[in-house]
Amino acid sequence: MVCVPCLLLLLLPPLLRVSADTTEPCELDDDDFRCVCNFTDPKPDWSSAVQCMVAVEVEIRGGGHSLDQFLKGVNTDPKQYADTIKALRVRRLKLGAAQVPAQLLVAVLRALGYSRLKELTLEDLEVTGPTPPTPLEATGPALTTLSLRNVSWATGGAWLGELQQWLKPGLRALNIAQAHSLAFPCAGLSTFEALTTLDLSDNPSLGDSGLMAALCPNKFPALQYLALRNAGMETPSGVCAALAAARVQPQSLDLSHNSLRVTAPGATRCVWPSALSSLNLSFAGLEQVPKGLPPKLSVLDLSCNKLSREPRRDELPEVNVLTLDGNPFLDPGALQHRDDPMISGVVPACARSALTMGVSGTLALLQGARGFA
Repeated sequence: MVCVPCLLLLLLPPLLRVSADTTEPCELDDDDFRCVCNFTDPKPDWSSAVQCMVAVEVEIRGGGHSLDQFLKGVNTDPKQYADTIKALRVRRLKLGAAQVPAQLLVAVLRALGYSRLKELTLEDLEVTGPTPPTPLEATGPALTTLSLRNVSWATGGAWLGELQQWLKPGLRALNIAQAHSLAFPCAGLSTFEALTTLDLSDNPSLGDSGLMAALCPNKFPALQYLALRNAGMETPSGVCAALAAARVQPQSLDLSHNSLRVTAPGATRCVWPSALSSLNLSFAGLEQVPKGLPPKLSVLDLSCNKLSREPRRDELPEVNVLTLDGNPFLDPGALQHRDDPMISGVVPACARSALTMGVSGTLALLQGARGFA
């Protein structure tokens, strides 16, 4: 008989005897709010994770171990433990640093379907083997936020469509970083009816053409916030073309931390989404204001670029809030040293800020995705 808590926490086997001289791999804070496990021992004591049953936030890292040993429990019907799973407090769960059979991952999602989990993060995982057949109806958790970082799938680009089939509708925020494949077969992808936030930051090999492949047409009808920081974007017009092809209408677009080029003369003019009101082009290495920007914006952020003079009014869209902080024309010292390869025309404060941020997509503000139902 499968241990109920273990079914939730990676389908652990029945409790093992804990050795007195074994270092505890799991830590639960004094408020019983956050529990973190890191199973780095060559022969980990998985039963330690049972103490995480009382926590609201749970993080379990598998120490790079293969979890094939837990496959024997994947056919257990979690419905018989539904009341116990519903009683768990966990709302945020992070699973990482392990080799996970796809069958086991699906079994965990089925069990979590009876929980009150709202945010799931998968990080540094290798998902192996084929995904089980698509269910007649979604039996996994009703997530508001799903985050993936450095997760590889044996099924290649089909992974998102397959994963989506196991999640109940209502996902509002999707974050995918360091992805091995973002070329999704659009025919196998269902519509994300409620998704308002899509963050594809920290995918430096994506580029304009990759964005075109990732944004399947008509699959993101409710999209409001699109983040593409450090995603290999090349030109604002290339991004515009991808948005137009996908027929999305984001209100906010973040293209910061990309090495953007100015659109080539004679390039086809793109029509930006009419709903777009906020555009972030900071930390983009721009030496002049790109042509072909949206004609009207509420917010335009051009901070921490390499603008050597103040932009003329006719170079800018009609904008309510314009941010130019951190450009060399506002810092005479930066202009004097623009040929120095150690400075390269960047205002020192901006260089420090970029280092502090680590150009990480994890700093994105998830609009409305933090509420618990």
